[in-house]
Amino acid sequence: MDAHTLNSAYEIIRQPLGQILPRLSAVLAPLIPHRAAAELATHCAHSPYKTVGESGLPTAAELTPLLASGTPGSPWQGRTAVGGQEHEVVAVTSDATARRSVLVLVREDGAEPVPDGALAAAQALWDLVTSHFDRFAVEAMPGALARSRAAADTRARVIAELTTAHSAALSGILGVLRSRALDDGAARTTATDLAVNALIEMQAESKRDRSVAEEPAREAFDRLADGLKTMLRHSTVRLELGPPDSSRSLAADVAHGARAVVRALLLVILEQDSVSRVRVGWQITEHELRATLRDDGDGALAACDLGAGSVTDRLEVLGGRLEMDAVPGWGTTITATLPLATPDAPIAAVNPLTGLGGRELEVLTHLALGHRNRQIAQELHISESTVKFHVANILTKLGVDTRGEAAALYHRAA
Repeated sequence: MDAHTLNSAYEIIRQPLGQILPRLSAVLAPLIPHRAAAELATHCAHSPYKTVGESGLPTAAELTPLLASGTPGSPWQGRTAVGGQEHEVVAVTSDATARRSVLVLVREDGAEPVPDGALAAAQALWDLVTSHFDRFAVEAMPGALARSRAAADTRARVIAELTTAHSAALSGILGVLRSRALDDGAARTTATDLAVNALIEMQAESKRDRSVAEEPAREAFDRLADGLKTMLRHSTVRLELGPPDSSRSLAADVAHGARAVVRALLLVILEQDSVSRVRVGWQITEHELRATLRDDGDGALAACDLGAGSVTDRLEVLGGRLEMDAVPGWGTTITATLPLATPDAPIAAVNPLTGLGGRELEVLTHLALGHRNRQIAQELHISESTVKFHVANILTKLGVDTRGEAAALYHRAA
């Protein structure tokens, strides 16, 4: 990767999250001319589908087949359905996230084939961007994790409600059209076929949505296992794995959270000189995921050794809990339990920052670093008056009077 590409990559990932796709599109435009861009980034339960451009935007349903059929590391160019019509596209797939991500650039019809060098640059930039995204998902601050959790729950609830409503309406239509009181057989047959096709499409749409917001439990555990094997590659500690005996899917934030918690706890366990064997297992019940780590050490590990940082923060946001059973001479068992559904308790009670919007959190982050309004405006590419507006809203929502109090609240919550 040359210096120009590295500088371009830096300019992309330094943008606020909402501006990364527009900046990536602008950087790639000289290499691969295009009139629209779209991404399906499956790490994000909040908004996996994003677009930039004014016309010819592909839908999420049109991106899904490209996501499934794409080969990471090998960009594809050709014609496919975009906005209901066939158009030239370049599709770049990356496996840096749990269930892949795809970037699609919509080109003008009749455009010249893209040279291999330009495709390689697009692949390198997209791999870097998706790795950057995955870091935010895996190491998300409690506030961001809570917002993603709440948004994903709302999204799933709305889809369920719409599915029920549409199913009832279409089932009613079918009931009427199948009535023996109707004598126009041809009309009834045609209408029945249309209604059945609509039901099938609606069910397929629901499955497509679940495929980008969820991760099969066994696949999620296999990703964890690969990471743990790498951690212990040069260690004398023997790793035993107990994958979940379940075909259920996990919400993306639960899968990310469980993996992060297990990795953090394993690091604590490995600090004991007496440990020669560790067993890591997941158990999926009707309502919970239980991640268990059991070692054969001397059983001297104390609860305070687990710390109160990212592990407990993640568990609190996800409504989970941590239990430890240390038996002197026999070893220690640590169990992290995460509910599969959103906690009933309001998330805002866990972290006061969850009431802030995305831009307000960005402004607050700069406030916490001691930046003044002018510097914040320059960093976020907004006016100083807009910064003042956001600061006023932040103080009101957090119930504080000064920027210093807001910064202190941010550091306590983070």
